[in-house]
Amino acid sequence: SQYSAVDTNPLSVYIMQPIWNEIIKIVPLWIAPNLLTFSGFVMILVNYFLISFYDWDYTASGTSPGLVPTWVWLFSAFTTFCAYALDSIDGKHARRTQSSTPLGELFDHGLDSWATSIFVLSFFSVCSRDNGKTGVSVYTMYIYLSIVLFNFMCSHWEKYNTGVLFLPWGYDISQVVLIAAYLLTGAVGVEVWQKPFLFGYYITDALVILLIGFSLFLSFPQTLYNIHRAHLKKTLKNDSLYEGLLPLVSPLLLFILLTVWVVLSPGNILAKQPRLFLWMVGVAFSNVICKVIICQMSSTQPELFHWFLFPLALVVYAAISGLLGWTEEVVLAVFTALVTAAHVHYGVCVGRQLSEHLNIYIFSLKKRVQE
Repeated sequence: SQYSAVDTNPLSVYIMQPIWNEIIKIVPLWIAPNLLTFSGFVMILVNYFLISFYDWDYTASGTSPGLVPTWVWLFSAFTTFCAYALDSIDGKHARRTQSSTPLGELFDHGLDSWATSIFVLSFFSVCSRDNGKTGVSVYTMYIYLSIVLFNFMCSHWEKYNTGVLFLPWGYDISQVVLIAAYLLTGAVGVEVWQKPFLFGYYITDALVILLIGFSLFLSFPQTLYNIHRAHLKKTLKNDSLYEGLLPLVSPLLLFILLTVWVVLSPGNILAKQPRLFLWMVGVAFSNVICKVIICQMSSTQPELFHWFLFPLALVVYAAISGLLGWTEEVVLAVFTALVTAAHVHYGVCVGRQLSEHLNIYIFSLKKRVQE
């Protein structure tokens, strides 16, 4: 299927696109577009692990503000900008080198589905978790992450039904806000997040309100409207309501299971291990959404239940019934490692299969020799 995306965001159209069009000119023509995509993702990962090293439990900014060195915030701004730039020029570079492939599209969106949660998890270190005076509670973090992932899912569910990816306005705005937030933190220190700035509200409150406002009152209605419009025009990909709603089943069940664990955990797992738990949420979500992206690209039906749901249901049952007892954190760590390994393995396998099927290399523009 031919890839089609629509971007109507003024920030993107009038400010960012002209910048990307200049940046792309310095990229050598022999570089494979997937290499740009992957480099951006690696930068996001490096940045995330760097912040995790200084602030494993999300308390550094709140209790002892000097714990994360200034250069780390500036490095965060730099890596976020680079990742944003690379993610924005990879498609342009593919068209420029005439190497646009379904593999590139999947690679881009697949890594985006994982990067989305990592951006959010890195940002939580800026505002720190609730210490009674300032910060965000771990439950707010969980809801915040869920809303961002819900947004991401909506745009791909929409493409599954309409065949067109309407790029959500929130994407460019969130990237620019993130970069600005890191620069601000680097310039004046994390204290800026801990002082009320307007009518007793904190900057973090404003960001949360913006995020929820954007999601529920802009992105989601836009998605429903675009699907409705395709329905009226008779251009919908799926005839039945069942087929149209099918991709939403696994993500919703995933969210329900995770929420049950968060709310009913006897050891209060989210408060004990927020970083592990939220990472696991992001990875599990990414794997579920990758399946939807592949189905949408290959015009196949996703299975009703993603296989992750079964082991997760077992773990959640064992945790909330008290079976795990004090081992709940250990089980979470093991489960998180397994889910992450399974996701990486899945990505590598799909990449290999597609590169063989399309007779191309993933990270090189050289053609494969026909066997």
